Parts: sequence; structure tokens; C-alpha cells
Amino acid sequence: MRDGISQGFSDDAPAAALLPWYDRHARALPWRVGPEALAAGERPDPYRVWLSEIMLQQTTVAAVRDYFHRFTARWPTVTALAEAEDAEVMAEWAGLGYYARARNLLKCARVVAGDHGGIFPDTEDGLRDLPGIGPYTAAAIAAIAFDRPAAVMDGNVERVLSRLFAVETPLPASKPELRALAERLTPNTRPGCYAQAVMDLGATICTPKSPACGICPVMSLCAARRTGIAADLPRKTPKKPKPTRLGIAYLVRREDGAVLLETRPDKGLLGGMLGWPGTDWAEDTPQDAPPMDVPWHDPGLEVRHTFTHFHLRLALRLAHVPTDATPDRGEFHPRATFRPASLPTVMRKAWDLAQGAWPED
Repeated sequence: MRDGISQGFSDDAPAAALLPWYDRHARALPWRVGPEALAAGERPDPYRVWLSEIMLQQTTVAAVRDYFHRFTARWPTVTALAEAEDAEVMAEWAGLGYYARARNLLKCARVVAGDHGGIFPDTEDGLRDLPGIGPYTAAAIAAIAFDRPAAVMDGNVERVLSRLFAVETPLPASKPELRALAERLTPNTRPGCYAQAVMDLGATICTPKSPACGICPVMSLCAARRTGIAADLPRKTPKKPKPTRLGIAYLVRREDGAVLLETRPDKGLLGGMLGWPGTDWAEDTPQDAPPMDVPWHDPGLEVRHTFTHFHLRLALRLAHVPTDATPDRGEFHPRATFRPASLPTVMRKAWDLAQGAWPED
């Protein structure tokens, strides 16, 4: 195990260098209370911190900003979110991906509102008892919202520590070592600012490619910089190729413009979301029955979309039916109230691709 002594610096040296840098260069984020505001007495809102951390899981800051603004404008408190309709929240979440996060978001809001009087627990252990909050998210909320000395580990932090200590063991095998280092370096003074400083460092200077070592506030401490391997770290175990799954999406439009949608099962990908009726997604083309016994038009179109664990190729089948047609599954939604933007990305791609290809157009 590498330690502060073997690296030639004390365990409090990174915080001593990073905190003044953060005070000058902290990113302005809509969910963040910056250093000046903190010094003036403003305190972070745990609801906003929690919401941002859930949204940021496996997603970029740029992708999250607009969603965060819409959510907090519509549901400004955890109690307001807890009282929201599931379908409304899922619709607002559409496009962010990883929809289990949205389902857990509602579960957590309702537990906080119902069992905790609308007040978030202020410890890692208490936070981890809530739905959808794992070790990283609990540590991030505890540190940022409550200034607890919690070791926050995300991809930015792992990269910074891998380089600072020249950890050459590939990820994910190096995670326990990196966590131990993070715990050693987390200060008792301003731990929330320190956690955000390390994340900002990884996001803006200690980037995956071409790190800007020359302006890094901890460059004098960095073992990887001294040995010239900073850009090569962290090493990663090669990923296995993703399999490809196939499926069919059935898009039906009535003469009055209504479209046929169904709510997907709560469990599984896109759980609880509205989408086009379709087959299962499998390695061989599924032969599930379509949602209506009508003539189907094959426009020769295919949606291609990538999920975390597989690539999807989704063939389209289109139908134009009378206003009195009755589906075997799903429900027709009036065109006046149907919002394509409320669909998950893969379903929205199918809608966009179908335009101009309807059999009666």
C-alpha cells in the first residue's frame, strides 16, 4: 500500500493545496453553494444535493443542467416531489437514461417525506438506508450537504488518486486501494469543499486525455507526473465486446392522429416508461404478436441504440388505423397531448425515424 510518507508528502498536503485552488476556481453549478456563499453563511440544500447526485450518476454535468432546473422549478422540495404523479416524473426524466434512477428517486422522496418529516439523514449510514442511495451517493451527500468527512469516490476522484500515487493496478481491481487512499487524505476541516475540489480537479485539469499538469495545484505531489505516466493512468481492464440484441417496435397512428403507447413493466430497462408496443429484445429476432391484427407496413427502417450492456437494433413496423380501432394492448393517446420529448431516447428515435414513412402519408 502506498502512503503519504512513501510519496514524500504528508496526508494533509493535498487538501492544503486543493482548498485554496477550489476557493478561486470552483465550478459554478446550479446545485452547488460556492466557497464565497459558504463563507457568508449559506448552507447547501440536501434535497438539491441529493437530486443532482442521482441525476449525475453515469451522466455528464452538461446533460443534467436543464433537467435539474426543470425538476427544481416544478418540484422545489422533497415533499413536493414525493407528492408528484409517477408518470409526470418519468416523463420529465425522459432522455436522461438509466430509468431505475427515476423510480428510486420517487421511492426515496416518499420515504424522506413520510418517514423522516422531509429531512434527509445527515450521516452516511442513515443516507444508505434510503432507496437508490449507494456508497458513493451517500458519501457525496454527507460531505457536500452536511460537511461530513466522507471519502467521495467517482471517476474523477479515482483518476486523480491513480495519478497522484501512480497506482498502476488497473480499474476496477484498484478500487479498494484508491478508496483507502481517499479515506487517508479526506480532511476534517472543510471536507465538503475538499470532495468537490478533487472532483473539479478531475473534471477540468486532471482530465482523461491530455491532463493540464502544468497548472495543476498538486503537480509537485504527483508521482505519475514525475515518472511521465500521468496520461496513461488510470489503467483499465479491457471490456468485453457488447452483444447486439434485436427487436421490433410497432407504431400505430389513428386517423384522428392519436398514437398507440403502452407503459413498460416496472422492472427491466425503461421500466415504468411510456413506449411503443414491441417485442422482447433478444439475440435472435423475436416473434411476439403485434398489438393489433392489422396490415403492417415495413418501411425498412431500423433504430440503433446502445445501452450499458448491449447494442440494440430495433426494426419498425407502422400501421394507420380507423378512429374506432381497438388495440389488444396499450392505449391510444391524443395527438394534441402526446409529447415525443417525454419518451425515452430509443422510443423518440423510433418516432423521429417514422416521420414521412407512414403508409397513408
